[in-house]
Amino acid sequence: MPRLTRDRLTWLTYAQLGLWGFFLYGFGPVVPLLRDEQGTSAAVAGLHSTGIAAGALAGGALFAPLARRFGRGRVIWAGLAGVAAGVAALGGVRALPATITAVAVIATFGMLVISGVSVVLTDRHGTGAPAALTEANAVCAGAGILAPLVIGASVDAGWGWRPAMAVEVGLIALVALAALILRVRLPRPAPAAAAPGDRPAGDRADAGPTAVVGSAVDTGPAVDADWPSGARRPERRLPPAYWIAWALMAVTGSIEVCLSLWTADVLRSHAGMTAGAASAAVAAIVCGMFVGRLVGGRFALRYRPVPLLLAALGVSLAGFALFWIAPIGWLAVTGLVVLGLGNALHYPLAISIALAVAGPAADRAAGWASYSMGVGFGIAPVALGWVADGVGPHLAFLLLPGFIAAAAVLAARLGRALRPTATPAPTPATTNA
Repeated sequence: MPRLTRDRLTWLTYAQLGLWGFFLYGFGPVVPLLRDEQGTSAAVAGLHSTGIAAGALAGGALFAPLARRFGRGRVIWAGLAGVAAGVAALGGVRALPATITAVAVIATFGMLVISGVSVVLTDRHGTGAPAALTEANAVCAGAGILAPLVIGASVDAGWGWRPAMAVEVGLIALVALAALILRVRLPRPAPAAAAPGDRPAGDRADAGPTAVVGSAVDTGPAVDADWPSGARRPERRLPPAYWIAWALMAVTGSIEVCLSLWTADVLRSHAGMTAGAASAAVAAIVCGMFVGRLVGGRFALRYRPVPLLLAALGVSLAGFALFWIAPIGWLAVTGLVVLGLGNALHYPLAISIALAVAGPAADRAAGWASYSMGVGFGIAPVALGWVADGVGPHLAFLLLPGFIAAAAVLAARLGRALRPTATPAPTPATTNA
């Protein structure tokens, strides 16, 4: 069974992803409040998700070249600085175009954080990467539990959502200060002489022993971690299994963002909760994700990713059914917790498979992975908002079981793509007496 060693670098990357989680899960409950504040429809308010999608596409395109030029560590810190600046700008503007632009800027820098953390953990932990990524996303969800609660309390106190979102800036500064005091360094930038296609040498130097990444999903032999310095790596096309995982991330991302943006509306319209209580109750999903990822990290060390992913999708479907039929608040919130337990493993398992099969093209694969998030974030919430304007948010949420079914089909296809090809047994050699 693979082992997961959590050093100070691992804990730092966990915290960095958690900082992004505070914004991501906090902004979902803010969208209905922005809709009320700006006097827009649900579909128009859903354009904030399109802003996130546009930022994800931009961040994905920027990550690989920036990582080659400056190193993954500096790119992650630059991403967090950009998130802090974007959140500050979001709190100071009120017009719809300005808030969408601010969200797009935040997502651009946030994608640098997500991509950097994913690649650093994959490179550092090898066969333990699915567990490390699951735990990192557990920390992300843990921070996300706090954000809706803070926003709900701030709204109920009459302060609005802006002071609660400003907490993000303080948390980023706090983590940066802790890293400075404890002298925790992320991978250093590559030397200027490194070849354009090579992995940053500083990333290799700081990464520790590299295990056989492919063995986590039976995708093939080990990647040579000792590629000659200054030599250009041969360009490797991303395999079909990567693109199936890519599509899977787009679909499961659609599930997560629709829940994040529109769950509060359903709780207000169908379960009779107040605006503040509904905003705070979104934390129930993230609470389930937090628990699911803590437990799932251990499961990821014991079980293969695809069967575990299919089981998680089944739990998500059961949780959604309870949430959707519940006419009262506490029962709907219970369904959201179960839904979060299932959702917990969707992204960590899919991205771990995608990066594992990418091998030496991990930076490029991480950048392309952000495009899948852009597709999910850009299309699904706007479509759901458009349907909700016609039939109401409760009926519109029936789109989600369709997403879950599509994800299950893709996961099954991914399992077949990862299945090792049987090799015929060699014919015994014959000798002449």
